[in-house]
Amino acid sequence: MGPEMKNRLKVFRAMHDLTQEGLAEKVGVTRQTIHAIEKGKYAPSLDLAFRLSRFFEVQIEELFFYEETKK
Repeated sequence: MGPEMKNRLKVFRAMHDLTQEGLAEKVGVTRQTIHAIEKGKYAPSLDLAFRLSRFFEVQIEELFFYEETKK
């Protein structure tokens, strides 16, 4: 197996005391999109990944990263 996209979206959202709905409104997506990203079921577009990192004022690599998966 190859690398798997991971994220710390839930952590940053909690640090800013935001619900999935609240974050979704701030970056212009649905709550379902935020939920799917947090669960690792959906990889955001580059545009959305940058919008999220800008919103939290962090480098994109702090929010999204690849992790090697074991066979």
